Amino acid sequence: MSQENVEAFKRTVDASNRLDLEAFLEEVDAEVEWHPAMTALLRGETTVYRGHEGVREWWRDLEEAFPYQQAEFHEVRDLGDRIVAMGHLRTRGRESGAETETPAAYVVDYRNNKAVLVRTFLDHQEALEAAGLSE
Repeated sequence: MSQENVEAFKRTVDASNRLDLEAFLEEVDAEVEWHPAMTALLRGETTVYRGHEGVREWWRDLEEAFPYQQAEFHEVRDLGDRIVAMGHLRTRGRESGAETETPAAYVVDYRNNKAVLVRTFLDHQEALEAAGLSE
């Protein structure tokens, strides 16, 4: 089942890069818990989004700040019911037009090939540690 989770993660990233929210939601559980690092960076506080409606809210918040977003992951580790993905995120700010590239990492727990817990990080080592790994 775990390789299927890797493929589900890749489909999620592809949907995000195409700005296809409905395809994105197909890959996450209706009761997903989403912990985005970027929102904490933007708002200065940690925010947890819950369920599909929460993911829709997160999507709107992120799109409002960054109309251009592209994620690329050069490594996706299969840990059974969990994956760890490391790469980078490119964005362009709506107000400033400034383009940025930052490290990005995801730790995603799966149940029945749907993401049920998503934690994102702007530091690869933090993600590895959160997944119980070290380098």
